Amino acid sequence: MQSAMKTDIPAQVVARRRSNHWHIAGKIFVTVVMACIAVLMIIPYLWMLSTSFKVNGDVFKYPIEWIPAQFHWENYKKVWTGTNPFYIYYFNSIKITGITVVGNLFTSAMAGFAFAKLNFRGRNGLFLLYLSTMMIPGQVLLLPRFILFDSMKLINTHWSLILPGIFTVFGTFLMRQFFLTLPGELLEAARVDGAGFWRMFWQISLPLTKPAIVTLLILSFTWHWNEYEGPLIFLRDKHLYTIPLGLTNYVEEFGTNYVLSMAASVSGLVPVLIVVSVCQKWFVEGFASSGLKG
Repeated sequence: MQSAMKTDIPAQVVARRRSNHWHIAGKIFVTVVMACIAVLMIIPYLWMLSTSFKVNGDVFKYPIEWIPAQFHWENYKKVWTGTNPFYIYYFNSIKITGITVVGNLFTSAMAGFAFAKLNFRGRNGLFLLYLSTMMIPGQVLLLPRFILFDSMKLINTHWSLILPGIFTVFGTFLMRQFFLTLPGELLEAARVDGAGFWRMFWQISLPLTKPAIVTLLILSFTWHWNEYEGPLIFLRDKHLYTIPLGLTNYVEEFGTNYVLSMAASVSGLVPVLIVVSVCQKWFVEGFASSGLKG
């Protein structure tokens, strides 16, 4: 009997080791595949960065010259101080995106808190009705919005882009999902202590929703920073253009000035990289937490 136990133990150890080896091999395989995908995703950005330091004659040289023989920093100088200085579009994008994101965070947080924690008649039905508007394509609303803003004398102003972005269904949905994860006992204790609705929202609930707020901040920032359709329709004067419209200045009648276009694109990409890099930790946590309850 003792000899049988001695032969069984090594067999179990071998099986466990084989299982661990397959597990490690699977992890290595997944890591390699994801690394290859990441490289494929980043190649266009590396080409954009490399092209921004070249001259037009070297843009389509084959094989690709990833590191230019000579870095032409004057491309960025032409972009920022040329005929159509890029800093004007930069300021306009910062202004529009900043006001829109702050307004979006404020309205979405308040609406999400109301739909999640305040009991009022018809709450669920109203939320479903509000949520159903997400099925309407944004392009369908462009004409009614244009007619409305034209009657309000808001065409060719930045307010025609700011006002629609302040109120979003997705932002309300995201914040509501996160507020639902907060324990009801927390607000009940605050109510017993005499706290009103505003205090329960501002001082108790809102500080606990940092991941959701950061998630909404990143999504809203990237969307409005890169928005092209709205500015194209509602803005007419060049001094009101945002970065996406400003990039069209480098598309000429007989071709495209690729080096200046890439230099401008790299400049426009920097704020997005900064925001995403700084807020990445809370971004992942916010997405994970917002889907816990429906």
